[in-house]
Formats: sequence, C-alpha cells, structure tokens
Amino acid sequence: MQSPAPVPRLWHFAVEYLLLLPLGAAIALLWVNTAPESYFRATFSLSFLVNDVAMVLFFGWVMKEVAEATAPDGMLSHWRRVLLPLAGAVGAALLPAVLFLALAPYLDEPRLSEGWPVVLVSDVAFGYFLVRLIFGRHPVVAWFVLATVCANAIGVAALAASGATGTLRPDLLCGLMAAALASALIFRRFGVVSFWPYVVVGGGLSWSALYLGGLTPALALVPIVPFLPHAPRDPGFFVDAAPDARDTLNRFELWCRHPAQAALFLFGLVNGGVPLQVLYWTVWTIPLLGFLAKPIGLIVGVALAVPLGLILPRRIGVPELAVVGLIASIGFTGALFFATASVGPGPTLSTLKMSALLTVLGAPAALVAAAALRVGRFGR
Repeated sequence: MQSPAPVPRLWHFAVEYLLLLPLGAAIALLWVNTAPESYFRATFSLSFLVNDVAMVLFFGWVMKEVAEATAPDGMLSHWRRVLLPLAGAVGAALLPAVLFLALAPYLDEPRLSEGWPVVLVSDVAFGYFLVRLIFGRHPVVAWFVLATVCANAIGVAALAASGATGTLRPDLLCGLMAAALASALIFRRFGVVSFWPYVVVGGGLSWSALYLGGLTPALALVPIVPFLPHAPRDPGFFVDAAPDARDTLNRFELWCRHPAQAALFLFGLVNGGVPLQVLYWTVWTIPLLGFLAKPIGLIVGVALAVPLGLILPRRIGVPELAVVGLIASIGFTGALFFATASVGPGPTLSTLKMSALLTVLGAPAALVAAAALRVGRFGR
C-alpha cells in the first residue's frame, strides 16, 4: 500500500497543534528586526482584516469545543463546573495586578502604573496553541479557554474603569448584543439547521456590537456558537467532526477549520513583529509577575471556590492548574492591545510592548513545568 503523501501529513500535524501561529510570529519577529519599514508597511493594511475579521473564525472554532463540552455528559455540563474557571481567572488576574501596582512606584517609569490592566490579560490564541500542544485532548483545554476569556473580560472592565479608553459605548454594546442573541435564539427555536444565518445575522450583529461598543470584535462568534444546534451527546473532547456529520455545530466546524488556521498564521505574522531595541530591566517586571503570581493566583482562586460547591473536572489537579497558570501568563498580542489602550505613545508604551513580547517566555516555562510535573504528554 502506498504511504500517505508527506504534505497532507504535515498539514494535518500543523492543524492539530496550531503550529501556523508560532510560524507566523517567528517570521514577523525576524522580518521586523531586519527590515522594519517593509514589515510595518506590509502589515499595517492587514491588521484590521486579520485581527478584527479573520480571527472571528478562530474564536468561533474554539468556542465550538466549549459548546460541545457543555452538552449532556460533557466535562462542563454542570454550572458548578462552568463557574470554577471564573474563580480561577479572578485569582490569576488580581494577584499579579495587586503586586504590580505595589511595585510600580519603585520602577524607573513614572507612568508605568497606568498600564496595570496589561497584567490581567492572557493571549487566548497563543495560549490555546500551547495548551493543546501540552495536553492534547485533555479536559483542561476547555477549562483554560473559559478561564482566559473570563480573565480578558475582567481586563476589559478594568480598562473601562481606569478611563484608559474613551471609546467604550455600553448603549451600543448592550443593544446590538441583545439583538444578536435574540436572532440566534429565534433561529434555534424555529429549527434552523444551516449555520449561515447564525454566523451572518447573529455573528454580524455581535461583531457590530463589539466593534461599535469599543471592544475587540474578534470574539463576535463566542456568544453565538452555543446557540447552534448540536448532537444530543458530547462525542468526546476534541473529537473531530465526522465528514458526514449533519448537526449544525459540526457542519460549522468542518467549514471553518482550515480558514481558522490561515487566520492564525496571519495573526502571528501581523502581531508578532516587535523590535528588540527596548530591552532593559524594567521590561521584565510584567513577565516575571505573570510567571510567579498567575499560577499561584489561579490555584488559590480554585482552592477558595471548591469548598463553596464548585466542581473541578476529573483529571485536573494542582499540577495541571500550575501549568495552565504559566500558560495564562502569556499576554502577547492581547497585552499589546491593552498596552496601546492604557497609555499613549512614548517610552512607557515601548516598555509595556516589550514586556508583552517577553511574556511568550511563559511557553518554555510551561513546557518545563509540564515535564517536571509529568502532566499532559509528559505523563506516564
């Protein structure tokens, strides 16, 4: 029998572990530090289409797995399991933020404390790549996605409360989002089986709500995907949809799987280009706080919530939470966005951006911790 062609095998491996994201980021990092003018000229016109439009597919694809996990017998089928990632996110966000505000007055940058919302954020896309790489089809993947989405929501609230952005429009956000959810609910109630009305109408209204409301519209499909009709039982976490699947949720996955991978590559290419010129000791504050405080804060948040009746899914313990906390310390593109929104142009913004880039060192730290703790693919 003839062996499968190497190119399809490589493509399947890249899709399985989301390797197109770090590939795009590596190309961007090399490009911006060798030919910065051509890099910024090439990526400037692409940033909106990639960050705010194409990434909608990726986050919708990720949310598909979370929606299946909430199906009957899924690992997040009970509300006590769903709320626990929120408790972990609160701990992982607040502990480094408190420490950062306590240390900021002693650092060389007088305006650095204005960028405190940067400490709260986690990069969902990069973190999702890494947690899949380490844990594969483990239940902690969906747990991580929910926790990071909650942490970023806390960051958005902190950004608005700090007055860092004047573009937040709660009236437009709530009104259009209510219309988006209502349209998705109507489609579901009337038994619409095609995913296109959900994506185009519900997703379009949700995108408009986030964009006009002052938030990142890349998350437009996150509140819409749970409305898509799906199989009555969870087939297993990260079990690929069968080619002949008929339910709406799996048809959506089959359609967007490969476009989402292309969006990841472009996302890394457009956002990964950060010049390595501003590299002095102050920029290490945010990465080090993330590496040390986020795992502790996440574990403490979970430990305080479990006695209240919230449930930690099976196969997730303190070692897995410690590794997830290190992965959550990666701010990267989310931190770049929050840095720009927190402070204006100047040396403080450069410091925050370099700090955001250095948070990617949470990736090797998570890999080392996973190997040392023997979890995920490093387990027996």
